[in-house]
Amino acid sequence: MKFKKLVYAALSVVAAGSVLAACGSGGSEASNDGKTKVTFWAAPNPTQVKFWKEMATAYEKENPDVKVEVSQMKESPSSEATIQSAIASKTAPTISENINRSFAAQLADSKAILPVNKVSGYDDVVKERNMTESMKAWSFSDENQYVLPVYSNPILFGWRLDTLKALGYSEPPKTYSEALEVGKKLKAKYPDQVLWAKGDLSDPTAWMRWFDFFPMYNAASKGNAFVTNNELVADKTAGVELLDFMGSLASQKLLLTGEVTDPFETGTSLMTDLGPWTFPNWAEKFPDMKFGENYTVTTPLVPDNMKDEKEVSTYSDAKGIVFYASATKEEQKAAMDFLKFVYSDDKNDLKFLETTNLIPARDDATENATFQSFFKENPQLEVYAANVKNAIPAMDNADYNDIQQIIGEAAWNPVVKGEKKGAKAWSDMSKQINKVLEDEK
Repeated sequence: MKFKKLVYAALSVVAAGSVLAACGSGGSEASNDGKTKVTFWAAPNPTQVKFWKEMATAYEKENPDVKVEVSQMKESPSSEATIQSAIASKTAPTISENINRSFAAQLADSKAILPVNKVSGYDDVVKERNMTESMKAWSFSDENQYVLPVYSNPILFGWRLDTLKALGYSEPPKTYSEALEVGKKLKAKYPDQVLWAKGDLSDPTAWMRWFDFFPMYNAASKGNAFVTNNELVADKTAGVELLDFMGSLASQKLLLTGEVTDPFETGTSLMTDLGPWTFPNWAEKFPDMKFGENYTVTTPLVPDNMKDEKEVSTYSDAKGIVFYASATKEEQKAAMDFLKFVYSDDKNDLKFLETTNLIPARDDATENATFQSFFKENPQLEVYAANVKNAIPAMDNADYNDIQQIIGEAAWNPVVKGEKKGAKAWSDMSKQINKVLEDEK
């Protein structure tokens, strides 16, 4: 049933011809000169396309019998729709990047992609890139791995050090109670400021929960899964405590959920969720933002009983590479050999980091000498690299979009608007999610 839904949705959105026109020849096949041809769709990000084309050229010099054809994935109406249409029209590439764990679950459910752990050479790539620990969070419910992560961007939180200092604090709060205490002093001294200003907090759009609910839920639950094997296994205690905390922020007017421009940068908001993609924009638009001077970056706030936790989980905005089921064994082997070539040299991950500002999905970036000079110049990004191993990618469930829409509509949004209490919100959310999961059994 899900395969039919996947294919029909694809055909209704993008015609196969447009996919071919936008993404090159598509498919996996031997080229006319006898070489094994690997077609690789890179993410619709010019810096990533540039990186992979350079890698393909370098690989082909050492492997003249293989042609790695890199092209940019079409993103209109979405990269997901492009991939779905290619699968439906049998023009899928050998491999592509830009796949998160949730979309991979949908593709795996439809048998459209292969378990990468069963492709020859996978273990070598994981070992040589030093990503064994990071891969644990990517394991799927069937114990397979369907995505080889390229980058992992932990969602962390920025704090205005200058404002905290004015309130008498030398460092950001760590727990819910500490944050509420800081918020009380903030309101007393600066009535127009809030702890967290973000219009998306009250928006039900499913993907927005990756940047507010899930970082904080993962932290509060110590990385407990949300859905596994089509069962809701979320930590209710942690979830209700998180929602109650957000409700307290709302009742004390420490949240601003209306539209506001650059609230953290202009000082309206004491805290904000941050991804590493923020900093290039700051360098151009807000050059006065200086790490360690007027702002810092930390892991998410946690319940009071976790005050002494040394490592805190968060959500990872992470994407990676999948192998399409239409690829031949020879093409699979060549594609994995290409990835082994890329990831066997740490300098290639450094080049990726320098080119894209995305954090390589590896365990050792902060200890690896290859990256030391880069992080010395970009200390804010070192905090992200240090948290890769504790960052959890999107859930592996094909119905992730429906589930996350429910999280927003039934729980998160009404709580931040002051319309529901935590326990009621969690109960309403759970009932609706369980119905979605039951319908798919």
